[in-house]
Amino acid sequence: MSHQSDLIAKDILAYLEQHERKELLRFITCGSVDDGKSTLIGRLLYDSKMIYEDQLAQLENESKVHGTTGGKFDPALVTDGLRAEREQGITIDVAYRYFSTAKRKFIIADTPGHEQYTRNMATGASTADLAIILIDARHGVLTQTKRHSFIVSLLGIRHVVVTVNKMDLVNYSQERFEQICDDYKQFVSRLDLPDLHFIPLAALHGENVVDQSPNMPWYKGSTLMNFLESVYIGSDRNLEDFRLPIQYVNRPNLDFRGFCGTIASGILRKGDQIMVMPSKRVSKVKRIVTQDGDLEEAFCPQSITVVLEDEVDCSRGDMIVRPGNIPKSTNQFDATIVWLNADPLLPGKTYLFKHTSQTIPGQIDTLRYKVDVNTLHRSPAPDLQLNEIGRCSITLSQSVYFDAYKRNRSTGSFIIIDRLTNATVGAGMITERDAAKTKAAWEANEQQTASSESTTEVSQQERSARFGQSPATVLFTGLTGTGKSTIARAVERALFDAGRAVMVLDGEKMRSGVNQDLGYSVEDRSENLRRSGHIARIMNDAGLICLAAFVAPSESIRARVAELVGKERFLVVHLVADEAVRKARDIKGHYAKAEAGALPNFPGVSALYEAPQQADLVIDSGKQTVEDCVDQVLKLLVERGSIKL
Repeated sequence: MSHQSDLIAKDILAYLEQHERKELLRFITCGSVDDGKSTLIGRLLYDSKMIYEDQLAQLENESKVHGTTGGKFDPALVTDGLRAEREQGITIDVAYRYFSTAKRKFIIADTPGHEQYTRNMATGASTADLAIILIDARHGVLTQTKRHSFIVSLLGIRHVVVTVNKMDLVNYSQERFEQICDDYKQFVSRLDLPDLHFIPLAALHGENVVDQSPNMPWYKGSTLMNFLESVYIGSDRNLEDFRLPIQYVNRPNLDFRGFCGTIASGILRKGDQIMVMPSKRVSKVKRIVTQDGDLEEAFCPQSITVVLEDEVDCSRGDMIVRPGNIPKSTNQFDATIVWLNADPLLPGKTYLFKHTSQTIPGQIDTLRYKVDVNTLHRSPAPDLQLNEIGRCSITLSQSVYFDAYKRNRSTGSFIIIDRLTNATVGAGMITERDAAKTKAAWEANEQQTASSESTTEVSQQERSARFGQSPATVLFTGLTGTGKSTIARAVERALFDAGRAVMVLDGEKMRSGVNQDLGYSVEDRSENLRRSGHIARIMNDAGLICLAAFVAPSESIRARVAELVGKERFLVVHLVADEAVRKARDIKGHYAKAEAGALPNFPGVSALYEAPQQADLVIDSGKQTVEDCVDQVLKLLVERGSIKL
């Protein structure tokens, strides 16, 4: 059975010692129904000689009854262990399989492909280092392929290998393989998949699985097994931020007091200075105790007992960190939630939230939006149903210590438990956005705007009569290269020449001045628009027409700016243009940098852009002259009663 049977027979202790030192790689297989996930794993185990002889004999017999290969050995039956799976020919449960080679140990999670079992797939992916996404060469990129790719990105799996399976059924066509690769790359350009690879396979026949395929000489890359053995995952672990959530205080006698837990991230060494949260007491590490004896240093994900030089108050739910590197501590945060229960998520209902070693009551304050994982479109929703994913604001009864999920999976994740049934109903990933700060800033601004009284001696009617116009804010939104600033300034020129009081509020100019402290993350873009929206309102209050040129990629933030400015005087002009046109206009090379991975959070490439669902005007600037675009905007302002021409 084993690839190292000789070593086992000669020196079992040497084999066990060698086996213990091997690196462990956890990976999942996912994709649409009948793409061949179970077949691939079965072939991987079979060709690697990792199936016991008695098990192999049983599988050969069952292949005659349940198999789909005409009575021949069916590799899919290696993992499809449930009777219902074999009868229906689909994977329902998450099947875990363990095997090893001379270079690595592996744990495989064969996840379901059917949409009904999306929550099972999310569960299997939660601990994976790598994802194998299968695509049927006959069908190409399907809806469920996109669904699983989104979940893989959401759960922070950095390494993805797309295996185009069943190449034998398309005559091993290189053209078909490259077409599928291009289609997939186009979809995932909006996702965070930093390490992406493609391999053509015929899993049923074992081609490019363990051995190179003679039928695809045009493919010069590695086989799947070679890739799994060689992919580098050492940098995936967070070894910078030391986090040790305390699970248990070990006090066997009066002479020993240790704090037990599993290191979530970072490295701890004997003699290091540490801080205990929330008391913020500082001490030093006296001993690092394990079952195998004391260690000089420990790292994630080891389970250890820490003995400190000083007597400090520390109990289950606390966290040991470094004094100069502490996690965020608050009872309010934003999170992306995958709902796992048949009963819907209800904002305002009290649940239990289990985060590291703490279990705390809390509630979902607001369901900001749910995500259509097939199209990546965000839409408002009153609740989350089974298998749905949404962005929520959460408030707990006490503070927790956390990092963003992208930085630390252990301290950035939690599960939601129903208080009555004690069932796990949801899983969450904390986002980088500071919910309390952002929410407070928006609400304070809106409350101040709503309650403020005019202190001017000049009325709106007098201003309208003087300028011959009604104030309005026109938001020009669109991807980089669609001509937002160009058209806004051309409209400004036309209005000014017609005697109107008008001003352009340019997003790039705002960032170089008032908002130069902001970056391009989701929360910074939100803050940029919040400040700019306030300035636009001030301009409108002064009777001016404000022409605001911003990318403004989020539909929800555009809606909040409309409320801030006043919906009755807020207009949205959505500018679009073909990709080739946008890139030709991109004199700063932003698209090239984003596609190369050097420019993160760039809408349309490395970040999502949500097109306005109810824009007041949509203009294809790539097919029309600037003068034609200006005429359409002026016509819109006339129709809305802002100006008369």
